[in-house]
Amino acid sequence: MSTSEIFDVVVVGGGPAGATAADDLARQGRSVLLLDRVGRIKPCGGAIPPRLIKDFAIPDELLVAKARSARMISPKDKRVDIPIENGFVGMVDRDVFDEWLRERAAASGAVRRSGTFDKLTRDDDGVSVVHYTARDGRERRSAKPGELTEGVPTQVRARAVIGADGARSKVASQAVPGAEDTEYVFAYHEIVRAPEVKPAGYDGSRCDVVYRGSVSPDFYGWVFPHGDTLSIGTGSADKGFSLRGAVGALREASGLGDTETLRREGAPLPMKPLKRWDNGRDVVVAGDAAGVVAPASGEGIYYAMVGGRLAAESVDALLRTGDVKSLKLARKRFMKAHGTVFRVLGIMQWFWYSTDKRRESFVKICEDKDVQQLTFESYMNKELARKKPMAHVRIFLKDMAHLMGFARA
Repeated sequence: MSTSEIFDVVVVGGGPAGATAADDLARQGRSVLLLDRVGRIKPCGGAIPPRLIKDFAIPDELLVAKARSARMISPKDKRVDIPIENGFVGMVDRDVFDEWLRERAAASGAVRRSGTFDKLTRDDDGVSVVHYTARDGRERRSAKPGELTEGVPTQVRARAVIGADGARSKVASQAVPGAEDTEYVFAYHEIVRAPEVKPAGYDGSRCDVVYRGSVSPDFYGWVFPHGDTLSIGTGSADKGFSLRGAVGALREASGLGDTETLRREGAPLPMKPLKRWDNGRDVVVAGDAAGVVAPASGEGIYYAMVGGRLAAESVDALLRTGDVKSLKLARKRFMKAHGTVFRVLGIMQWFWYSTDKRRESFVKICEDKDVQQLTFESYMNKELARKKPMAHVRIFLKDMAHLMGFARA
C-alpha cells in the first residue's frame, strides 16, 4: 500500500543521538520526522564533559550540578579523591535534558511525533516506509501506571532513516547486517531525593565511583549528585547478579538508605560498537543502536551525540549526492576519532575490573598525579592527552609494576 506523506529523513528514537541528528538535519533544511516513545528514561549517571557542552551548545540552566571532584573507592574502602582542575563535569537529569534536545530539534523545524517503531518496508518505487504505532503521549486514567492510550497504526515514507532507538534497536535488527550479534550489559539506577540532613562525608559536588565485586562483578557502582537528587546505580553483564540488591547495599553504605526513591530505571547497554552501521542503501544507526557506549567508564551521552551528528552528516551527503557509500562515513569518522580510546578502555575494563585484588591496585594507581591529570584531560577534551610524553612513560612503568606484583596495593 502506498502512502503519500514523505520526509527526507525519519529519525527513530529521541534520545541524545536521535534528537541531535534531527536538529542538525532540520537546520540544513531537510524535512525531518522525529519519532520517539513516550515515558522512557534511560538509566544514566548524567555526566557530560565540557567538550559536549561546548560542541552542542548546552545552556548552563540544564546543569543540575557541577561536579568538581571524583572519589574512587576500592574494595577495601581505600578512597582516592581526584580534583577536577580548571573546570567541572556537568550533571544533567536525563528526563529534562533529553526533552530539551527534542524541543530544540522541533524549534529547528523537525516534526515531532509520539509512537513506537514497528517495521521497515519498501514502497513500489523502492522508497522506505516506516511503520509505527502512533500514540498521543497521554496515559489512560483507567490504565495501569505508565500504560499508554491505544495506538494507531501509521506509516510514512522516508528517503533515509536514522535508527537511534537504543540498545537492541529494532531498526538495526531489521536493516543492518550483524546487528543481532551484539552483546549487552544491564544498567540499573535509582534516583533519590538528596537528604536534608547530609550524611557524614557527603559532598554535592563530588562523583563517587565504587570499584567492588559486591557492587558489580565486572563494572562499577556510582553515586552522582544531581542537585536536589542523586543517581545511584551499577551495571553488569552477569545475568545472575542482583543489580537492585547491589544498589540497595550501595545506598546503605553511602548513608542514603532511607532517602526517598523517586524513580527506578534499568536498560541494556551495548558492549562495543557494531561492525557495521548502515544497510548500504538508506539506513544508518547512531547512539546505543550503533553500540557507542564507552567500555570501563560506561559513558554514552557524548558519544551518542557525536554519533547522531555524524549520522546526520552522512545522510545529508547521501541526499545531496545519491552516493550510498556516504552512509559509511558515520562509522568511519567515529572510529577514527574515538576507536583507540574505546580499545584502550575495553582492555582496561577486561583486566582491572576482573577481581577485587586488581580493583584495589587500580584505585591505588589513581593516586598518581600523572594518572589523574592525563585521565581528566582526556575525559574533558575527548581525545588522548599527548602533552607530556614522559608522563605516559611513567604511567606505563607504574602499570607494569602493578601487573607484575612489584607494587603494593
